[in-house]
Amino acid sequence: MITGLTISTVWVLDQDSALEFYTQKLGFELRFDVEMGPGARWVTVGAKGQPDHSLTLMLPGPPAVDPESARQLRELVAKGVLGAGVMSTDDCQKTYEELSARGVEFIQEPKRRPYGVEALFRDDSGNWFSLTQRAEQFDENAAWSG
Repeated sequence: MITGLTISTVWVLDQDSALEFYTQKLGFELRFDVEMGPGARWVTVGAKGQPDHSLTLMLPGPPAVDPESARQLRELVAKGVLGAGVMSTDDCQKTYEELSARGVEFIQEPKRRPYGVEALFRDDSGNWFSLTQRAEQFDENAAWSG
């Protein structure tokens, strides 16, 4: 029986640049940075306080994918068409302002949605993420600019 999801893959164009983005701009912590043989490196990061889930920052290529698929993946990542997931926050507006100040590119400012408040941003490779504050965390009486 499957008991959980522990690692998700994010395809990146440059592991060093991605590692800097995720740790310096998003505030994630480095979990592993290990050479796995010639041309292979295992880099994982995760949100502080969430040790049970990590993101592996993976370069498209062997042994994970064949060379032609790796080329296609790099093109899709660079075009910014791959959505890599949802990151949660207790205060979408505040987190949006903090991350914007650190240079994170947002493609959508915080907006109310039926499920809460959501903003969309891109990582330094082009992957987009939803930054979401769940509806039950939103105070309807709080000041709102969105």
